[in-house]
Amino acid sequence: MRSQEVLGQAARLASSGLLLQVVFRLITFVLNAFILRFLSKEIVGIVNVRLTLLYSTTIFLAREAFRRACLSGGAQRDWSQTLNLLWLTVPLGVFWSLFLGWVWLQLLEVPDPNVIPHYGTGVLVFGLSAVVELLGEPFWVLAQAHMFVKLKVIAESLSVILKSILTAFLVLWLPYWGLYIFSLAQLFYTTVLVLCYVIYFTKLLGSPESTKQQALPVSRMTDMLPRITRSRAFVNWEEAKLTWSFFKQSFLKQILTEGERYVMTFLNVLNFGDQGVYDIVNNLGSLVARLIFQPIEESFYIFFAKVLEREKDATLQKQEDVAVAAAVLESLLKLALLAGLTITVFGFAYSQLALDIYGGAMLSSGSGPILLRAYCLYVLLLAINGVTECFTFAAMSKEEVDRYNFTMLALSSSFLVLSYLLTRWCGSVGFILANCFNMGIRITQSLCFIHRYYQKSPHRPLAGLCLSPVLLGTFALSGGVTSLSEVFLCCELGWLARLAHVAMGALCLGATLGMAFLTETKLIHFLRTQLGMSRLADKTT
Repeated sequence: MRSQEVLGQAARLASSGLLLQVVFRLITFVLNAFILRFLSKEIVGIVNVRLTLLYSTTIFLAREAFRRACLSGGAQRDWSQTLNLLWLTVPLGVFWSLFLGWVWLQLLEVPDPNVIPHYGTGVLVFGLSAVVELLGEPFWVLAQAHMFVKLKVIAESLSVILKSILTAFLVLWLPYWGLYIFSLAQLFYTTVLVLCYVIYFTKLLGSPESTKQQALPVSRMTDMLPRITRSRAFVNWEEAKLTWSFFKQSFLKQILTEGERYVMTFLNVLNFGDQGVYDIVNNLGSLVARLIFQPIEESFYIFFAKVLEREKDATLQKQEDVAVAAAVLESLLKLALLAGLTITVFGFAYSQLALDIYGGAMLSSGSGPILLRAYCLYVLLLAINGVTECFTFAAMSKEEVDRYNFTMLALSSSFLVLSYLLTRWCGSVGFILANCFNMGIRITQSLCFIHRYYQKSPHRPLAGLCLSPVLLGTFALSGGVTSLSEVFLCCELGWLARLAHVAMGALCLGATLGMAFLTETKLIHFLRTQLGMSRLADKTT
């Protein structure tokens, strides 16, 4: 029953995260579309590529390894040692922010202050905001480990919305502030994010009658602070070693995740304006991935990490847990494949219309539509990779994680070279093609691990990557019909023709989803079961 309980918690966390993120992201989407009308491509490139890369690199290098290691432990851990380990992210973040800030100011090309003023202030404040966010890391891990539904989504989404509102207000009323606007908004975002967690735990730990409080390994806020005792080590050295293994891997994964931004930033293959257009399209294309795939990946990584034991083969573990994990993995792969194919097929015919609505002629003309169409294919690979890697990283032993680092090193090197060559050859779309190539290699690595893991068992979760021929034919037909609709109805014939184009897409989408409902009965049963469990859990909490 343990695996079923954890599965119910993971499904509850994922479904709640999906609904809340959709609502909050739609609000943010509208605010960002408004802000884009008042910005130049150059300032978008500096903020969304150069400064955001500084922030994300600092955050990733300082905390990613700690998160993965500290979420993988069992129920019998000493949480005081785990919290001590997590607090080490703060000095590590200070180091990375200072070092990377120096690189950004001294080694990289500095934009013309007459075009983009206050660049130095932007670098300093974005580095500071990364350190501020790390102050909430112990609270985040504790909340995730105990599957506090809605806290993470509400905290992050509320912070993003308030940041967007502040940015829109400052852009509208104080446009001459330049990068001061985005620096202030970024610092405001991280401060609100940390305060959400601190306030939540302060109230929770102040109410002893709460059932959630009684399940926590801490009883007061001071227990969250780092403590030194003579009776035991400051940190759990097994967790520390696992953190170091994940750190080597996370360093390489960051290059793969943000590789195109590193190439743009350090090799100057695109000007700031082209960087801005690419980043907007990249963010728009990854919107569905952040809304749907990321909550599922994070929630079910916790599920797999709790149900499966790292150092044991599938045949040596509780067969009930192994069977449940295999069934869940198969259903998640099927869901990721269907969602990714839907985005790829329908995104191709509606990329230009989406960009025109979102950002006007600045995005819908030029390379924007081609970029978004290519990104739709990349989303399919992102969906499959998210599911396969969340299982792989949860089931790998420390030695397997170390071996995987060598593969990541080769991928990182090949990605940087391929990005540079493809960008020189076909412009900014080369970044997406390089990402697709490397994502395909990562998926292959994960699929091989899953195949070996279940090879000696009767379970075959990779069957989730097979679709019925009838459903594949429906996807192909829908893609052809919507492509013809775009040629004859979009996007220069007025809003009536655009609405007809949208109606044609809705009709094809309905037919495709209906066919999926008829043919993928196993997946439908899984979704009904787990969504029903999450709704029941919501009613009882």
